[in-house]
Amino acid sequence: MSIQKADPILIIGAGVFGLSTALELSKRGYQNITVLDRHVPPVADGSSVDISRIIRADYADPVYHQMALEAYKGWTSTYAEFYHESGFIMISETPSNLYIEQSKQNIIAKGGHIDEYSDLTQMRDLYPSLEADIPRAQGYHNPVGGWADAAGSIGRLASQCSVAGVSFMTGRRGTVHSLRRSGDRVVGVNIADGSHILASKVILATGAWSNRLIDIPYAATSSGQPVGFIQLTAEEGRLLEKNPVMINMTTGVFSFPPTPDTNILKLARHGYGFATEVQSEVSGHPISGPRRDSSNVASGYLPEDADQALRQGLKQFFPSLQDRPWMNRRLCWYTDTPNGDFIIDHHPTLQGLFVATGGAGHAFKFLPILGKYITDSFENTAPTDLHTKWRLKSPTQESGNVDMSGDGSRGGPPLRKLTVMEQSKL
Repeated sequence: MSIQKADPILIIGAGVFGLSTALELSKRGYQNITVLDRHVPPVADGSSVDISRIIRADYADPVYHQMALEAYKGWTSTYAEFYHESGFIMISETPSNLYIEQSKQNIIAKGGHIDEYSDLTQMRDLYPSLEADIPRAQGYHNPVGGWADAAGSIGRLASQCSVAGVSFMTGRRGTVHSLRRSGDRVVGVNIADGSHILASKVILATGAWSNRLIDIPYAATSSGQPVGFIQLTAEEGRLLEKNPVMINMTTGVFSFPPTPDTNILKLARHGYGFATEVQSEVSGHPISGPRRDSSNVASGYLPEDADQALRQGLKQFFPSLQDRPWMNRRLCWYTDTPNGDFIIDHHPTLQGLFVATGGAGHAFKFLPILGKYITDSFENTAPTDLHTKWRLKSPTQESGNVDMSGDGSRGGPPLRKLTVMEQSKL
């Protein structure tokens, strides 16, 4: 069924997928858009927020490489006040890393510049305060890249949506418990206060919470990735402020320079993460994912092995700080997909439902342009190759335990399901 510009559209989720779509739809003349979320954006336990996210064009996949170059223009213009061009270093502790090699080739093919190294200390000519101590490290440095203030960027995007006429509903009125259906059509949502909201089209942009509303564990599942923060002194912040963003592709641990003014140092791991086990209200089967009805950042809990991995990463990147206590820790929730591809498609069997999820730990960097790509798919004008790449496949008999290993950019140990005791501490 075709949708008219005045028809009501509900977008579930106020992260980078939902907000960028809302803004682009409003730019194209859609007049009745409402974004629903448990919290006001930037949503505290969403994967699109906190103090920093990596901005890079370094991709083994040429499609995302080209998109990242396009997004970079937005980061250096519309969102320039939130972007910090620190430079970006990729590290491998093994002789050859396919993702690094393919990323390097894509950068060079598009006319970019890289600095290769066989010993990380060679990078101290560019970054005198670099103290990283990883004896077997090799890889390259890209001067184009860095990080963005994630919460600030999302706040700006939400404000742009509001100015454009997008409506927001949060709290109990914004907490969606289920999709409202009429036969094989989604006609709205059922919300926490017991009422419902009808719409001509529902856009599901719920990230790690997606399997609570639709049954797609064969296409996407959720994992928690460890993040730690350290409070530096003003003097320490000044010493390290010129450091690059660094990622160790062998361990998955990455680090940022300290944030200006607040002097907070952040480390995280882009790995295979940790799974939980909760019962799906859609299928009744166990799924992995964060809580819906309470904050997923309040406890500050990390599994012991996750803490140790971050601590080892801290020792490698910042030896002088290796014993410094964390000021805060948490799990950041990814929406994993088999090949690291987004899911941006009309649902194959539920009419009236459009799905925009599967960030796979790398969607945020496309914030300036992601809405354009999603809306093209929504309007069925996206190129055929992108439609194929991002389509929501139907389940098959072989869909059992799908390998969600991603695009080759992750490092560290395999996915581990948390014990019941560990889950109780989240």
